[in-house]
Amino acid sequence: MENKITQTEINRVVWKACDTFRGVIDPSQYKDYILTMLFVKYISDVSKAKYKEYLQKYQGDQERAARAMRHERFVVPHESSFDFLYENRNEKNIGELINIALANLEEANREKMTSEDGSGIFRNIDFNSSNLGEAKEKNARLKNLLIDFSDEKMIFDESHMEGNDIIGDAYMYLVSTFAGEAGKKAGEFFTPGEVSTLLAKLTKSRPGARICDPTCGSGSLLIKAGKEVGSSNFSLYGQEVNGSTWALAMMNMFLHGFDNATIRWGDTLRNPKLKEGDRLMKFDTVVANPPFSLDKWGADVAEHDVHKRFWRGVPPKSKGDWAFISHMIEVAYEGRGKVGVVVPHGVLFRGAAEGKIRQQTIRENLLEAVIGLPANLFFGTGIPAAIVIFNKGKKNKDVLFVDASKEYENGKNQNKLRPQDIEHIVSTYRKFTDNELKVGVAEEKYAYVATLEEIVENDYNLNIPRYVDTFEEEEEVDIRGVQQEIDRLEAELIGVQSKMKDYMKELGF
Repeated sequence: MENKITQTEINRVVWKACDTFRGVIDPSQYKDYILTMLFVKYISDVSKAKYKEYLQKYQGDQERAARAMRHERFVVPHESSFDFLYENRNEKNIGELINIALANLEEANREKMTSEDGSGIFRNIDFNSSNLGEAKEKNARLKNLLIDFSDEKMIFDESHMEGNDIIGDAYMYLVSTFAGEAGKKAGEFFTPGEVSTLLAKLTKSRPGARICDPTCGSGSLLIKAGKEVGSSNFSLYGQEVNGSTWALAMMNMFLHGFDNATIRWGDTLRNPKLKEGDRLMKFDTVVANPPFSLDKWGADVAEHDVHKRFWRGVPPKSKGDWAFISHMIEVAYEGRGKVGVVVPHGVLFRGAAEGKIRQQTIRENLLEAVIGLPANLFFGTGIPAAIVIFNKGKKNKDVLFVDASKEYENGKNQNKLRPQDIEHIVSTYRKFTDNELKVGVAEEKYAYVATLEEIVENDYNLNIPRYVDTFEEEEEVDIRGVQQEIDRLEAELIGVQSKMKDYMKELGF
């Protein structure tokens, strides 16, 4: 049996490839070059393996094998294959050759690899860019990159792969490794895998579901939500405003085998593109980790929104949180759609326009759960966040509040949700939706079930400490014992000072 390639081995090569660009371009850009080459290597290897299969099937008939290859997932022209690029790694125009290879690959797979306006997924990546250094240095770097991916263990066909997601997981590894740098620069936050898993479990979709992420980024959350279904019977939809990130999301879908996912490029709030005719598409599940408190999100055009998404009110122009939530609620199916969104805590209690929108959603009985997360979970920011669940098929008028802020693994750069932390949150939520939790304290210092009346009494403020009492009584202080300790320390200090004086005298001071 041939040796299977492991995730560790792929991550090792991917990390090695980072050294090729270290000090030349910003770390947030590594993924653009490395993941593009990873993608080319993957589809080249799969294509090559399939061609060998067809040659064997048709007793060496190359014409029949070539015809069969036209019906495979991807058409890979010879000049676009990794092997061709590797053979030409010493050419002085290797950057240009890679660019041509990518352009031809797009053209051969136009239906899959282009957006609605005809822009290809590789349009934002330039392997011949002067940013990679002067010609000689650039050529050396690209040659090294090709050598890195020619590693004998890096064979991406089914016979060598350990699991279907192994390439997609390498993508996640690289994106998450450098997400901090990217996030700080772009004001966007990559969703850590554990948070994506949690949100996917909380909004678990049934087979046949339409699942949407209107701010899908690299697509990790959308993929997790799909996997949670437990079957292949679901469809994925997403939209991403950043062109480079959209391209990476497309590649990510392909690497995970979700070739039929619909990922649109554009601004969800100003120009939603997931439509059926003139109307917005509806979904069973809508999940998102939108940019926190986005400034200039489009308040100026919201009042005249043709889709009437902001009928509950227009959020402040400097804080787009409720704009994203409003969109998500409106595109969820009436009577059954579920919405799960990551938000900063301000969303729970800020007043004015946001307060009115929040009040309206509560009155409509859409709010199902508010879950406080630990601080410092997200790359590039220490801001604590919460997950808010809305349900358009909600059966009762109660709301679950969970304070999960103290259950996490303390990491060097950021905190991390452990499997047991995720399970604790999900099981509590499941008990609530199964009507197993009574109104009031569901779990001491952790979970509380509030009635609509309680929330109204709190002026529609959803700040978690108003409902979950996490107050820890301080231990009684032994005043007499403390005083005795102070007296002892003072006496000890006098003794030390006396010795110091003697030492100073001996030294002539």
